[in-house]
Amino acid sequence: MNLSPKRSEDPDVNLTPMIDVVFLLLLFFMVSTSFIRESSMKVDLPEATGQAVAESDKPIDIVIEADGTISINDKTLSSITAANLSERLKEAAGSQADPQIIISADAKAEYQLIVTAMDSAQQLGYTRLTLATRQTTEK
Repeated sequence: MNLSPKRSEDPDVNLTPMIDVVFLLLLFFMVSTSFIRESSMKVDLPEATGQAVAESDKPIDIVIEADGTISINDKTLSSITAANLSERLKEAAGSQADPQIIISADAKAEYQLIVTAMDSAQQLGYTRLTLATRQTTEK
């Protein structure tokens, strides 16, 4: 008769299922995260206070009509290209290093024209850009 006590085996913890779950969570978060970088153009949106901001220099007004006509300080551009727009912006800025630029676009104007105007200003290093809006009157 063998009366020696049975040796119990040491408990074995299997980490494989836990590692699988951790890798699945890592994969889920990597796939669900969006790595798209948003546009890098900075735009100063107008304030709704209704008070005019005092400026020492005259701002550059870019007006975009519904028919696609672009005017810079009341001078209409003959051809609407990014190079022509940049050239006219430089002329209008004169000696100002970073002029205030106000873009006033018709609600029915082509969006590409607005983006082209903003991009031309950014390419020249002008950072003080404002989009003109008007307040709606409540009835």
